[in-house]
Amino acid sequence: MNADSTIADDSGAGDATGNLVELARISFSSLDPTEIFSTATHGVGALSTCRVEAAYRSVDGDMALYPAEQDVAPELETVLRAADWQGGYVPPQGGWGWVLQLSHQGVVHGCLAVRAAAEPSRDELLTLDLLAQQAGAALACAHLHQRDVVRAHRLEASNRELIDAVQSLESRSRVYELLDSALAEGAGQEGIVEALHRLTGCAACLEDAFGNLLAWAGPGRPLRHQKPGRAQRDQFLRLLSTQGGPVRREGRVCVLIQPHVDILGVLALVGADDEIGEEELFALRYGSSVLGLELSHRRTLAETELNVRRELVDDLLAGTDADGAYARAEALGHDLRRPHHVAVVHVIRGAGNSDAAAIDRAATNLRLRYLLGRQDGLVVLLLEGRPSLDALHQEVCRQLGHGSHAIGLGPRCDVPMDIPQSFSKARRALSIRLNSAHPEGHADYDELGFYHLVDAAHTMGVAHDYVRKWLGVLLDYDVAKRSDLVHTLNYYLECGGNYDESAAALHVHRSTLRYRLGRIADLTGFDLRDVDTRFNLHAATRAWRFLTPEP
Repeated sequence: MNADSTIADDSGAGDATGNLVELARISFSSLDPTEIFSTATHGVGALSTCRVEAAYRSVDGDMALYPAEQDVAPELETVLRAADWQGGYVPPQGGWGWVLQLSHQGVVHGCLAVRAAAEPSRDELLTLDLLAQQAGAALACAHLHQRDVVRAHRLEASNRELIDAVQSLESRSRVYELLDSALAEGAGQEGIVEALHRLTGCAACLEDAFGNLLAWAGPGRPLRHQKPGRAQRDQFLRLLSTQGGPVRREGRVCVLIQPHVDILGVLALVGADDEIGEEELFALRYGSSVLGLELSHRRTLAETELNVRRELVDDLLAGTDADGAYARAEALGHDLRRPHHVAVVHVIRGAGNSDAAAIDRAATNLRLRYLLGRQDGLVVLLLEGRPSLDALHQEVCRQLGHGSHAIGLGPRCDVPMDIPQSFSKARRALSIRLNSAHPEGHADYDELGFYHLVDAAHTMGVAHDYVRKWLGVLLDYDVAKRSDLVHTLNYYLECGGNYDESAAALHVHRSTLRYRLGRIADLTGFDLRDVDTRFNLHAATRAWRFLTPEP
């Protein structure tokens, strides 16, 4: 403070005593910095002739107005900064000025810029200094208290986070436990979906990649599942694949089941958005992983069994020993000792894997006992007992989604060694159907009638000679010119000589048909109007169809 200030006289001593009493009445009991600054500001006025021009609080190593809404002249802060926030300063309004630092144990917590018309007495300055020390100590306590409050809040938040983390870990451990147990215990896809329902409290459903409902657990199961169209389903699967995580759609949260490249299905939780939180989403994601393992395992088993079945069918069609065939069939759960029939299915546009799967489903839906294989582009069914060809054809139509296929059925097989012959005759029946005016449908070798005579003639070696006698010229011409005259003649005779029906069956114009028939008459010299000639040509074309190699 000012070194030239003098010690007050006896009357001043009385004033000093009064100031000390007044100072003793000032209490910094609050831990609120705002109240501490307010108390200090009022104390300056009560203890001296000075008034507080501005109050500042130390913030991150600098001084900032506190409270911030003080009306302070801008030039005052410039003066105080020049004075380095301590000691005397010249107020912009004139008079005497001093900076009271509010410090405690060497740490400055703020300051008060005070002004008076003239320099106060030494006792007043001493009292103001004591007031500043008390205010500094109070601010230090407030700072410690605030630090303790922040630490307490942080500790409370950490405890809450820890509790939440423990609860989350416990919840997720239960997810792992229940879903892994369902997988390990062999509960299957139904058991895994049921476990997901118990974990989340939401209805859970599983669909395959085509949109067929495989399993449902919980309330709200639809009486009739609405399967989406193929284009709509493909678009939805692409959306799930692009998102790479759960997708909310139409009251469901769906996730893709795709352990590797192939999409195996879609798993969904059914419920409102507020019912499905992070823990439910975690259970859904882990459920999809577990179902990926289950469905992959099922697919592997199915493919392995399918390959074993196809190998057995291939061996049976080629001819194999009976004892080995019985044992292998028994291992697959099939009784080969019962009478069987061989059925061959030809899909007009070519049979792919999806077509074979559709035929497999058709036989399953009809509750047939069978072994399925593939042979030279045909799907082969080795059927226990004699099937209803009408029912089989209709169900295959339904599963394929079209009727562009034909079925040939061979005669009864009592022992495995009969199977190759039945297969050969099933293909003959199929060939006859495919070369008929209406190729889509079915043909039973046992019901071929006239063709049994052809078969007997073929066995005796005379059928081929008969065909060559009546059709040889046309057959040679078709090979040389890459034409189809024998086929045209066959359709014409099968349609009873009707031009309109024949042209429609051949998908040609009437004039084209008339030209071809004229060409046939020119090449063979036969009169197609002669009854005996037409009979022999009709028999020859049917024999040719019977003897034509299978598709």
